[in-house]
Amino acid sequence: MIKKVMFNLTQPEGHTVGNHTYHHPDMSQISDKASFQKEMDGVAEKFREITGQDISMYYRPPQGKYSRANLQMAKELGYSTFFWSLAYVDWNQDSQPTHEEAFDKLTSRIHPGAIVLLHSTSKTNGEIMDELLTKWEEMGYTFRPLSDFVEKQEK
Repeated sequence: MIKKVMFNLTQPEGHTVGNHTYHHPDMSQISDKASFQKEMDGVAEKFREITGQDISMYYRPPQGKYSRANLQMAKELGYSTFFWSLAYVDWNQDSQPTHEEAFDKLTSRIHPGAIVLLHSTSKTNGEIMDELLTKWEEMGYTFRPLSDFVEKQEK
């Protein structure tokens, strides 16, 4: 079962699925390419097994922890690495923020070019998603796939 992957927009059912490692380790502590690749390949292989498709070549290090060597290894494996610029404590299923707390944090912290990290395990996120996306659109924001960022970097 895939538990540790990042979801964005564009693959099965309209989602782009990027790599977030198989075991969710502190990647800054992994310095050899074989161990790094094993973490990445584990998710890619499981994704292919379940969906019959290749995973998108996007990578988000667990907890945002990385080393320069990790970034280089990801690049050598063909991944574009992304980090978030807006996140809040939404992953703890036993201590979910209220609807109002989550909505306030996410609307007050949104900014141009934001990459927002929201965990699908959050009950609160599920409850506010439609209202939140509508509010951000009313504030003048649009939503773009990660591929738009990669294309801009390569030009």
